[in-house]
Amino acid sequence: MSPVLTHPHADTADACLTKLGSFPQGLTTGEARVRLDRYGKNHLPEAPPRPVVVRFLMHFNNVLIYVLIGAAMVTAALGHMIDTWVILAVVLVNATMGFIQEGRAENAMAEIRQMLAPHASVLRDGKRISIDAADVAPGDIVLLEPGDRVAADLRLLQVNGLMVQEAILTGESVPVEKSVASVEADAALADRTSMAFSGTLITSGVGRGVVVATGAVSEIGRISGMLGRVRGLKTPLVVQMDKFARWLTVLILLIAGALLAFGYYVQQFDFDAMFIAVVSLAVAAIPEALPAVMTITLAVGVQAMAKRHAIVRRLPAIETIGAVSVICTDKTGTLTRNEMMVASVVTGSGRFTVAGDGYAPTGDIAREDGGAAGPALSEIAQAALLCNDAALREAGGTWIVDGDPMEGALLAFGQKAGEAASGWQRTGEIPFDAVRRYMAVQVENADGESLTVVKGAPEKLLEMCRDQIGAAGSEPLDAAHWTAEATLIAARGQRVLALARRSPEAGVLADTIEGDLSLIGLVGLIDPPRAEAIAAVEECKKAGIAVKMITGDHAGTASAIGRQIGLANPDAVLTGADIDAMDDGILAVEVMSTNIFARTSPEHKLRLVTALQAHDLVVAMTGDGVNDAPALKRADIGVAMGITGSAASKEAADLVLANDNFASISAAVREGRTVWDNIRKLVSWILPTSAGEAGTIAAALLLGFALPVSPVQILWVNMITAVTLGLALAYEPPEAETMQRPPRHRNTGLLTGGLVWHVIFVTTLFLAIVFGLFTYALEKGYPLVLAQTMAMNMLVVLEIFHLFYIRNIFGTSINWNAFKGTRAVWISVIIATVAQFAVTYLPFAQPILGTQAVPLADGLLIVGIGIVFFAVIETEKQLRLVLTGHNGI
Repeated sequence: MSPVLTHPHADTADACLTKLGSFPQGLTTGEARVRLDRYGKNHLPEAPPRPVVVRFLMHFNNVLIYVLIGAAMVTAALGHMIDTWVILAVVLVNATMGFIQEGRAENAMAEIRQMLAPHASVLRDGKRISIDAADVAPGDIVLLEPGDRVAADLRLLQVNGLMVQEAILTGESVPVEKSVASVEADAALADRTSMAFSGTLITSGVGRGVVVATGAVSEIGRISGMLGRVRGLKTPLVVQMDKFARWLTVLILLIAGALLAFGYYVQQFDFDAMFIAVVSLAVAAIPEALPAVMTITLAVGVQAMAKRHAIVRRLPAIETIGAVSVICTDKTGTLTRNEMMVASVVTGSGRFTVAGDGYAPTGDIAREDGGAAGPALSEIAQAALLCNDAALREAGGTWIVDGDPMEGALLAFGQKAGEAASGWQRTGEIPFDAVRRYMAVQVENADGESLTVVKGAPEKLLEMCRDQIGAAGSEPLDAAHWTAEATLIAARGQRVLALARRSPEAGVLADTIEGDLSLIGLVGLIDPPRAEAIAAVEECKKAGIAVKMITGDHAGTASAIGRQIGLANPDAVLTGADIDAMDDGILAVEVMSTNIFARTSPEHKLRLVTALQAHDLVVAMTGDGVNDAPALKRADIGVAMGITGSAASKEAADLVLANDNFASISAAVREGRTVWDNIRKLVSWILPTSAGEAGTIAAALLLGFALPVSPVQILWVNMITAVTLGLALAYEPPEAETMQRPPRHRNTGLLTGGLVWHVIFVTTLFLAIVFGLFTYALEKGYPLVLAQTMAMNMLVVLEIFHLFYIRNIFGTSINWNAFKGTRAVWISVIIATVAQFAVTYLPFAQPILGTQAVPLADGLLIVGIGIVFFAVIETEKQLRLVLTGHNGI
């Protein structure tokens, strides 16, 4: 632990030195050693890891896993070792996948630790030395240079043009200009310009600062601690599967126990024979293949999402994204292009709007009042090109800036205006400086003409100008007018720069140009919204999904972008300071009506996600920085950026966007809803199937009849239909109205009242049909083996027709698409049909399953009964639609 200074950014530099007992020339070697012993090394703490074996075994602690292990024991007891090994393989695969995912989540902490600086330059005994960053102590004086990663949280003592990239902590893409001046005690993290934080990067300038926080009490250390304390929520699918497994376990055990007692005590059956029959019922009732087929369904969704540039890191997340009711999104790079662009220009002759696409040097420039552009536009465009150190280049159809993003935007604007920098050669320059707050260059052309061009902060250049360039030439400077114009541009969420000139100019550029310039005009720069993000936000609205923007940027910028992308109520913005002033109860109310949150910290993001979840909403959170990692982990779905995202954010996330595009989230929601629909179809198909199989055995036991289908035949039907027919449902395409219906509630169960009715209805039909056919065969004098073979084939035919019904379960009418099926459906039907023909008619297969060849007439009868079965269940659905207005499932 390092000594805690409550608000070092608000204290003066001298006050911080005094409180820390440090000096401008640094600590002595002995004092540094004492402080390291007292406060500890400058690294993030690591929790003692759990033994690998324990971590792995914990993934078997699940009711459904117990059911599967029980099924494996049953099949082993019956001597069907192939089925036993298949079931155990499913158990092992599920546990292994969970174990791997848990390891990935723990890697998020390791990735944050790796972002700390490996070395630091400090003053010890008045001399500059390089030490391991872990040996930096509170009170050390650290020297900063371009390319350095800051080793600890520093209160800056000296700066010279110091610019720091703080995106990993604040989310702002543009480097921050630093100073030694104190700021308000309640300033947001992004506004603490007197501080340099651990893990951030020096992009330009030099400086030095005193270490005020190390290790776990640094800003990045606090985020690491938050990430370690945050517990991710179970996905809705996992919750529902837990409930389903408990319900199924209890039901099967109750029924099996009751039948065993009834047969042994009431009907006086032999206990061993009765026990084997009850075991057969349990095998029929347990849908052994459900977890495997469900996993494959999720995997198919993963592949579909990958084609939409959304990479799923955890299988259950594929379904959870479909239940999302709120998307909390970052601004920079997700809703916007993360590319600066000149959007507004003001000259003495009027205001202009600039269109275009990022850094591409093409786009229209239109005067707002519809008048002619005039020479003033050419002059400001030429100044933007000349006072510039950046370069634009095209790579693979994309324009890229080498240098400062804002200077790249100025280059693109100059070329849009038809100007060029060729013909001018730089003869002198004054580089940008944080104190001066401007950059100046002197250029000369082949004719010997000289020109000085200056760009910088509007308030600074207004002080330096004696006049302005108007429609008719030089005019007296109207500072109040330009200040108002700058305020108007800033209100649109744009960064404002002023450009000025001095000409003719002779000799070497002097550092004394103040008061001798002519103001050319102002430019407003913005990170423009993605066109596809605007369309995706609109699609989310239609799907009943709220979109909320949480950014570290200023409130004005956030509001402007929110208005452009179509967020509701864009003028209502809550800042981090506003959130700090609210307790959790008030925040839970405000978060529902507010869609834009600005100047936020990691704690704010975590509180906002938690507040939304308090309303039982399923929350997706996007982010790319280390500051986003705790909220990403807490959210139901954490979405990290694949291009700009930090390794820590990707490790904490469930979904990674390969293209950093909000539109990919919308596409992922569509795929997630499709996966949920397909899982519901799978459960709606497999439960009546298992219940129907178990019901025939239960009925036979209760009535004292011979089993219509033998235990080994039940195992065969389970295997061939679940692996083929059930698997086909994983490849079902999206429903037509997928993105026009509201998101389902977090607690929506797999077992609805309508589905329970469907299970009862179809199970009853299975019982009637299978027993009816079995009785018909026996009355015709067929041997028991042939009667059981016909009953087994009847089960498979019923399940095939039931599959076609389930494909159209959400439809309101029968249509050709329901019968046409997909490629996967017909492949599965063909495989199941061929397999049934093989075990029924091939001599070498008949002894294995106890089958006998079915006569052609009886085979046609079985198919005909299947058609009638389909007509009955479809008619029942249409009646429900007429009576209730929905299918009930």
